[in-house]
Amino acid sequence: MGHRKKLKTVIGILKGLTSIIKATLSTKSNTKTHTAVLRATTARNSSSPPSDDRIAAVLSLGRGSRLTACSVIEALMDRLHGTKNPSVALKCLFTIHSILKKGSFILKDQLSFYPSFGGRNFLNMSKFRQDSDPGRWELASWVRWYATAIEQNFIVSRFLGHYLNSSFSSKNSKDREDKASALLDEDLLGELDALAGFVEVICEAPDSLHLQRNNLVYAVIRYVGEDYRVVQREILIRVVELRDRMENLTFNELTRLLSSLKRFEDCRERLRLLFVNRARNDALWELICGTKLKIIEMVREMGELKSLVKMERTDDSGELSRLRERFGVLRQVVRFNSGGRCWGTDRVQALTMSSML
Repeated sequence: MGHRKKLKTVIGILKGLTSIIKATLSTKSNTKTHTAVLRATTARNSSSPPSDDRIAAVLSLGRGSRLTACSVIEALMDRLHGTKNPSVALKCLFTIHSILKKGSFILKDQLSFYPSFGGRNFLNMSKFRQDSDPGRWELASWVRWYATAIEQNFIVSRFLGHYLNSSFSSKNSKDREDKASALLDEDLLGELDALAGFVEVICEAPDSLHLQRNNLVYAVIRYVGEDYRVVQREILIRVVELRDRMENLTFNELTRLLSSLKRFEDCRERLRLLFVNRARNDALWELICGTKLKIIEMVREMGELKSLVKMERTDDSGELSRLRERFGVLRQVVRFNSGGRCWGTDRVQALTMSSML
């Protein structure tokens, strides 16, 4: 079994070298493109990510014409969809992720429209399998997850209008805060939903976290971790803005906000395990917890807490149960047609008494 595995590894390396030699000797105009892609995604050093120099060689091709950038993306996709080697597939995805993080606008643009539709599953790796041995089987699960994470990166980027790799300087952070403050409540809630969805995808990482000892897998997690840190800041901006608007949100908007916050909070333990306490951002978690409590308090005052409790599925933390005990029995609610707001019995009595004076 061990000899067969070594033989497959050697054959894979030889195939990669043959492809590089053929690309180098070819007289076609896109030879340089294919050679750069093949070197960045070689089967050699299967447990190591592409070197910075080889990634830089691919990215440099995107600074030329749109035709060259298009050929880079096509070569990468052909390589990704043509391999059965999980290590090669991971290197292809790592290179694609590098384009998202550091590539030129032209490269990103070509990638976003590949193959002219830019759908949710444009990388199409959900069926990627490799059952030849347990190690490759585990690596294949990382390929499927990583492809989904990159696809979700695209979805969120389109929602936000900018890529997640953008660094947060004090200036562009202020710009994004200003942009968030100008959005409608519905748009802010939609962006928060998309961000929560990205975090949920990250949490679906394979259980074989021991593979982080593999330098290639470790580099993949590091890249995704960098995206997650940006997502944390994006979530923070929107939660702060929505918290300031909560007094004017409708009941449905409050429940939608609570749902997004809970989805994010439910990922906390998994995120801690995946990133080994990196990117903890305790201030964000405290903000989310405090905002959840404030929403529940507001809804209680509106007399609608029972509806929220029905929406919540099993809550392992028992947080809502403790909150219900704390708040006690709900007050009777009387709904007025004018304005559509809900008032507690004590407020109705106060209004009635004032009208009699």
